[in-house]
Amino acid sequence: MVMLSQDAVRNVIGLIGNVISFGLFLSPVPTFVQIIKKKAVEQFSPIPYLATLLNCMMWFLYGLPIVHPHSILVVTINGIGLVIESAYLSIFFIYATREGRLKVLKILAGELAFMAVVVVSVLLAAHTHEKRSLIVGILCIIFGTCMYASPLAVMKLVIQTKSVEYMPFTLSLASFLNGVCWTTYSCLPFDVNLFIPNGLGALFGFLQLILYACYFKATPKKDAKAEVELHSARDV
Repeated sequence: MVMLSQDAVRNVIGLIGNVISFGLFLSPVPTFVQIIKKKAVEQFSPIPYLATLLNCMMWFLYGLPIVHPHSILVVTINGIGLVIESAYLSIFFIYATREGRLKVLKILAGELAFMAVVVVSVLLAAHTHEKRSLIVGILCIIFGTCMYASPLAVMKLVIQTKSVEYMPFTLSLASFLNGVCWTTYSCLPFDVNLFIPNGLGALFGFLQLILYACYFKATPKKDAKAEVELHSARDV
């Protein structure tokens, strides 16, 4: 009965985490609306979306029954992430210069080759769920931690400028809640591979909220148009 209760709570938290993560995946939409309107990617970089795509592929593999059973909610949200990030990269590819397209293709080819090596190696070299979870989990920790650590540069900028104009409150709050949800999910039962990167995500999100509270009043007020542009700049 206790196990059933724990599973139920875990599923509810995982569903909430799916919803919040979905919102985070959609946060760059204003950037790509701008690209489509201008029919040019200008100075926007594809690197964040390529990095997120690789991260989603890694977690998707981790959540599969052949690697880490009973992790269907990890599979669903990262499967959605794969579709969304692929759409972003397709738009970027359409409106990028020839040089930009080649850059995307080279990095994407490298990521797919890397994933192919990981999949083949895990399936051939590791014959138990524990070993497969360990190998893929370590890679997920590395890539997940790098992705969650990315706001550190923005936090440094906030402290230097004493302004939160480049750190939208809603994005910081969503990042914090997302980290809390998946950290809690990783404790039911405990999964160190999910706990470490998401625990760091919750910590960084919390620190962003503290900085926001400290520097909000000192931030120069901008009009609505400027806020949209700043949000787009934060996305890349």
